[in-house]
Amino acid sequence: MERTGPPQSRPLPPRASVSALFFPSLFLSGGPRSTMPALPLDQLQITHKDLKTGKLRTSPALHPEQKADRYFVLYKPPPKDNIPALVEEYLERATFVANDLDWLLALPHDKFWCQVIFDETLQKCLDSYLRYVPRKFDEWVAPAPEVVDMQKRLHRSVFLTFLRMSTHKESKEHFISPSAFGEILYNNFLFDIPKILDLCVLFGKGNSPLLQKMIGNIFIQQPSYYNDLDETMPTILQVFSNILQHCGLQGDGASATPQKLEERGRLTPCDMPLLVRLASFYEIAIPELESAIKKRRLEDSKLLGDLWQRLSHSRKKLLEIFHILLNQICLLPVLESSCDNIQGFIEEFLQIFSSLLQEKRFLRDYDALFPVADDVSLLQQASSVLDETRTAYILQAVESAWEGVDRRKATDAKDSPAAENPNGVMEMAEPAGGMSSLPNSEEEECMGAAAALGPAMCGVELDSLISQVKDLLPDLGEGFILACLEHYGYDPEQVINNILEGRLAPALSQLDRSLDRQVKPDPTPLLTSRHNVFQNDEFDVFSRDSVDLSRVHKGKRKGENTRSLVNDKREVLAQRQRYEQYSVVLEEVPLQLGEGSPYHGDDYEDEYDDTYDGNQVGANDADSDDELISRRPFTIPQVLRTKVPGEGQEEDEDEEEAEDEAPKPDHFVQDPAVLREKAEARRMAFLARKGYRHDSSGAVAGSPRGQGQSRETTQERRKKEANKATRANHNRRTMADRKRSKGMIPS
Repeated sequence: MERTGPPQSRPLPPRASVSALFFPSLFLSGGPRSTMPALPLDQLQITHKDLKTGKLRTSPALHPEQKADRYFVLYKPPPKDNIPALVEEYLERATFVANDLDWLLALPHDKFWCQVIFDETLQKCLDSYLRYVPRKFDEWVAPAPEVVDMQKRLHRSVFLTFLRMSTHKESKEHFISPSAFGEILYNNFLFDIPKILDLCVLFGKGNSPLLQKMIGNIFIQQPSYYNDLDETMPTILQVFSNILQHCGLQGDGASATPQKLEERGRLTPCDMPLLVRLASFYEIAIPELESAIKKRRLEDSKLLGDLWQRLSHSRKKLLEIFHILLNQICLLPVLESSCDNIQGFIEEFLQIFSSLLQEKRFLRDYDALFPVADDVSLLQQASSVLDETRTAYILQAVESAWEGVDRRKATDAKDSPAAENPNGVMEMAEPAGGMSSLPNSEEEECMGAAAALGPAMCGVELDSLISQVKDLLPDLGEGFILACLEHYGYDPEQVINNILEGRLAPALSQLDRSLDRQVKPDPTPLLTSRHNVFQNDEFDVFSRDSVDLSRVHKGKRKGENTRSLVNDKREVLAQRQRYEQYSVVLEEVPLQLGEGSPYHGDDYEDEYDDTYDGNQVGANDADSDDELISRRPFTIPQVLRTKVPGEGQEEDEDEEEAEDEAPKPDHFVQDPAVLREKAEARRMAFLARKGYRHDSSGAVAGSPRGQGQSRETTQERRKKEANKATRANHNRRTMADRKRSKGMIPS
């Protein structure tokens, strides 16, 4: 987000002159000085000889004519793949840029500022470096050593150039008045908010004190940058919405394109303050991104390690940004102000945390890094009228955010001092692709609430945690993974993160990474104690060495279609031999030579066998002879009987009488209204016999509302209201008797 408008390159108006007419270069380059007090560069004028006319001429020290004719080439990033031709091209261009910046830094004070203000190619060169230089987490293959050395040289030169551009007073003789310095920076676009943000990203880690001094001086000398920062905030907040929308976590929101300054309207309710927006973004995005990384177990372990490192770094930086802003807005003013002016800051602190009570994950991780109780205790010491009810409510909400999570703060983790660069000025931005070695305390802080120690695991749950780590890092042994899990409280995420980043504890680093898991012997082994229906069957691999694999089919068996089923004749062939035995009846049985036979085929006896004719069957039984010879009397079937005339006539008459007695069906359909009247009459007669009273429910219902009610309806309603509680059972026994009489209830 930059201010619109072309850079103004007009010279500053002359305000003073210098008596050094014949030795201006000696005066400006550090030679003998005049006894007169030194003037600021914006008021300084020099007298020099005109090359065209040969006459002496006076001009301001900050003038376009003082600019040297030098062209600064644009910066281009190093190639992602180390192709020799591309590397050579990069080194040649980077050498030009580095030499030009070294020449610029060696210029005197007035020449330097003339070149900075009036040379547009210099500003384009610096802008190109801030825009295209690789950041720490950019994808970049490990570069060649000469490329790394050149990047360090450029990084140092650019930082020193911006550092000198932000300094208005280099010495007692070489300085610019503060008001003119602010105008030079702002009107010539030497610094703007995007440039300042890029400087923080590139040089903030190793050069934080110098960078703070640089930016502080810029904002002090030119307060207009505060307005520019306010104008930039909607676009910064829009970045969070774009990230959520890109991840599919925000359906409807603001426009995905950055806002322009002239199109920026008033903040809508969805555009929350920065602190609340940070917490809301953390609560929505961080858990989803963690879950997405955990699901990508089958990908390259190096890629997963890089993703997890980026996410952990982002988590910690978001929490640190929130703490820094909260400290600057609320806590520092409370410590620096008097007791009469701190109530507004305390109220703002309570209001911020009151709006964050629903962000459970954010509160838990923030409290792990920066305990909220410490800040509340600081406010209690600073103010005696602190609202104890609100503070107790906030602390209770923070404690409730830890519910379900074992809370254990690392007391032995201490921040190690930051590594200093031997140059003493700046630290090279680490190229992406190489894992940064953060201290253990920082890693534990990145984990937040996830660093809590969990209960001891065993059995299936422990096997699941080991497999979770082994799926991502298959080259590790289960024994080594188990030792890491036990050391880090059975947290697989922290174990994976520490292994990939090479930040294991010293005791774990000395272990063999291929160490197998030692299984504890069981006094009753499973193989000897198991008993089930499948034991010792043909597929029991524990009791037999070989299994018929032809009978084992993996997966769903491919179904057969109708044609193949019809063409399958195996069952028919299997039954063919069986049925062939029934198809042939042998009239003669052929005998082989020398084979005996129990019968002779030619001797066929067809005479009557009277062997048992003389035996009296049943003669010696106790039954009588009549019973043996008695039979059922013979009866002629009715079909074979001859028809008797008298008998047939009698039967016909009986049938006719039965037909006359039966009612003849009437196929005429009567009027439905008549049928309803008859049914109502039969029902009323039945109710009269049973002793039921007239049902006045129709009269109680009455006419529709708005049409008035009849006298009968009014009386029935009054009678119902008066007698509705006389019978508690509401005719239950009567109705039960009615059902029983109809056969609905078995008696």
